[in-house]
Formats: sequence, structure tokens, C-alpha cells
Amino acid sequence: MQSSHPTLGEARRVEAFLPHLADLDIETVIDRGTYLHIEATTKACARACPACGWVSSRVHGRYRKLLQDLPVGGRPVLIGVTVRRLKCGNPDCQRRTFAEPLGELVRRHARNTSPLRRMLELLALALAARAGARLVGLLGILTCRDTLLRLIRALPDPPVGQVSVLGIDDWAKRKGHSYATLLINMETGQPIDILEDRNPDIVAQWMREHPEIQVICRDRAAGYGEVSRNGAPQATQVADRWHLWSNLCRAAENTVRAHRADLCFPPHDNAPDQGPASGTEDHEPAVRTPTATEASGTDTITAARTRERHTVISERVEQGMSITEIARQLQLDRKTVRKYRDATTADQLLHGRRTYRRPLDDIVPYLRQRVLDDGVANAAQLFAELQARGYRGSRRTVRRYLEPLRGHVDHPAPPPPPPTVGQATRWITSHPDHLTEDETTELNRLLARSTPLARLREHVKTFARMLKDRTGTTTLKPWLAGVYADDFPQLHSFVVMTT
Repeated sequence: MQSSHPTLGEARRVEAFLPHLADLDIETVIDRGTYLHIEATTKACARACPACGWVSSRVHGRYRKLLQDLPVGGRPVLIGVTVRRLKCGNPDCQRRTFAEPLGELVRRHARNTSPLRRMLELLALALAARAGARLVGLLGILTCRDTLLRLIRALPDPPVGQVSVLGIDDWAKRKGHSYATLLINMETGQPIDILEDRNPDIVAQWMREHPEIQVICRDRAAGYGEVSRNGAPQATQVADRWHLWSNLCRAAENTVRAHRADLCFPPHDNAPDQGPASGTEDHEPAVRTPTATEASGTDTITAARTRERHTVISERVEQGMSITEIARQLQLDRKTVRKYRDATTADQLLHGRRTYRRPLDDIVPYLRQRVLDDGVANAAQLFAELQARGYRGSRRTVRRYLEPLRGHVDHPAPPPPPPTVGQATRWITSHPDHLTEDETTELNRLLARSTPLARLREHVKTFARMLKDRTGTTTLKPWLAGVYADDFPQLHSFVVMTT
């Protein structure tokens, strides 16, 4: 650590590393470990009063000003400058005393040197507040994001100059709530002005103040088109490529959404064998043979009603009606309908002990074969197969029976889900080099099974090539004719806006 007055050679070495301190007399350079501390004084010379210009060298007093300078070796540098306060010798001047200026070293009332301030301005413009504050902290500069924001706001607006090609668009100050109008010089790509809102009168007045505008580049909405005609009628209005491509992608997404059924994979032929499986033959339940007296006797009223009701219920079951629906139509209890349904013949209801068939008696072997041998454990699929084989029970019964069997089945991996509308749109509108190998494969499968989406892909490719190669004068009309020839209302609306 050095605390004595530096020699002439040491002072010159400090000035060589810090040339902006040449107007100061370096007194001490102290190494504080985490930062460097420099003590200096202003040179003893006459200064002019900032109010009246009177040159004075009479010292009224002194005060100390602490400044932060550019970092050295990754460590902050603090400069303590002793500044003189001089007396003004002009009796007519309202200021009796004034502090001598520090020239180009620092601005008035500032606490950062001018080189450091310029560095912070550049970092703030390049990285904004938060990221800039993080970076300058790593460089050994003590500041915060609010300081960087104040530096950006204090910068003077650049001169607009002559604008021959003007770009105009919305700029969201708070998305969905507050918007401004951004004006850009399309020849330089630099913003030239931001109008506080989207008031058409304000925008038109700005254009009238710049009659040199020859081309206005804007989006294809009607708002700025009317403003441009009122404010700069001499200018030619064009749509930029970004907005054209953005509108085309939106139209392509709407087209894909209209054909979203083509995104689903075609079902595989997994129809089960409808023939009878081994061990699944229907066994006629045991029925008590009626006595001779019962067989030869005439039917009573109850027997006739039973036979008629059994016939009616059997016909409706064969039609595929559920127990609940039959009970509602015949105004019977569901248990009564189930009793008639499970009875093989009406005589079974009239004579002796009734033997009924359990709902799963005839399908248990088939279910075990499908689950344990074939590995199919999907209740919905098996229920559909059983219905085709004549099963009249409920889906819940099948599901309850499958639960203990599913633990013995190795379930195959489920098929991949079909692509979403957003994924399919991105595949169709992206350059082939920007897609992965899997995405390219999925896109080819999609286009192979969907003719409309394949046509959409061709339209998008042709339009993209036209934008890139700038061949609209020769290829635009054939492209428009091709779009009109296809049944794509979403693309038709885009074409109407383009023409």
C-alpha cells in the first residue's frame, strides 16, 4: 500500500494508465485490497465564473468530491478530488462564489467519470438494465439497474434526418393494454421515433412533417393504410416480408386446423376373429321336463302372458336394446326384464326350478384366451368383440373380470400421439434443413395420408421460394391461380389481402 506523495515518474505512469486524470495533481495512490483509492487535487490556476465569465483565482474554500472511475485489473477505482471554491470578483454578478469545473473529467453533480459513464451507456444500450447490471458487477463497476435506466433516459434523441423509406408498426408498452407507434428508417434499420399512442391523427401529422418519404413499409392491416394515404399520399405502400410470412403461417395454421382429422393415424386392422373359439360353445342350461299333465293342459292366462312377455323381451334384446330401455318401454322392473332375458324359453319360467345362465359363463374362456394368450387387456375393445359374439351383459361386468387378469399381461407401449395443429403447422412452414430426422419422417407420413396438407405444403414452399429469390413479378400470378384452384378458404383470405 502506498500512501506518500508519488514521485514525478510515478505520477506520469498513473497518467499513462489513466490519461483522463491529466488535469489533476495526483497526491496518493492507495491499494485498499478490494479497490484502488486515488487522492488528487485540481491544478492551481484561475477559473472563469460560469455565470458572468469573470476570471478569478481567489480561493473561498475547498470541498472533497468522491468519483468512481474505470476499473483497473478488475477492481473498482475511487478518486477523491479536492475541489476549490473561488470568489467571483464581478460586483454585478449574482453569484458570489463558484466551484471550479473539472472539465471533461466529470459532468456537473455526477459521481462517475465521463469515460465510465460512456461505458455504462454503451452497456445499458446493448444489454438493458438487469443484464447490464450483472455484467458491470463482474467487471468491477459498482452500479445498479436503476442507474443504467437513468443513463438511457438521459441520452439525447438521435436526429431523424431524411427518411425516404419509412417502416411503421405497433409497439407494445404493455402487451394487451398499452401500445405505441414505432417508426423505423428501413434503409438503416434504426428506430427514429416512438409516438406515444396509435392515434391516426398524430401519425399522419408526423408523416406530413417529412414530405421526403417515398416508400412506407407496414403490415397489411387497414389502419395504417388509411393513415399513410392521409399523411403521405405521395408514398408507395408496401408490405414487408416478415408480415407476409407471418400472415401466411397464420393462414396455414387455420388450414391445418380445418383438416385436423388428417392428423390422426389410420387405424390398424386389428379386427378379431368373429368365429367361435375353442371351448366357447353355448351350453343349453338344464331344464326340468314338464309332466304329462302340464304338457297336455291348456295355457292359463298367466302362462299366455308369460309367453307373450318372453317373446317381446327376447325380440327387443336381439335388437340391441338395453335392460333399462326395455324396462322403461314395458313399464317393468329391471330385475323382471333381466329374468325374462336370461331365460332360454318361456317354459323355463312356467315349470319347475328355474336354471339361469350366468352372464360370463359362455365368454370366460374367450376372455382368458384374449388376455393371457393374445395380450389384449383393453376393456372397451374386448367388450366390442363380445357384443359381436352375442354377449348381452354390461361393460362394467367385463371390466371387473379383467382387473385380476391384467396383472399377468405385458402391456405393449401405447402408440405415439398424433401431432398437434401447432406441430403440423411448424413442420409444414419450416425449412427442411431446420427439421430433425424424426420430424421429417413424421411430416412425410402426414403428407402421404393427407392430400390437402400436401397441397398446402407445396403452396407454402413456392411462396417461401418467391420471397427468398424475389421472383414475385413472374411467379406471383401462377401461385395465386394455384391457390384459387384448391379448396382452401383460409388461404383465399390471405390471397385477397396480398392482391
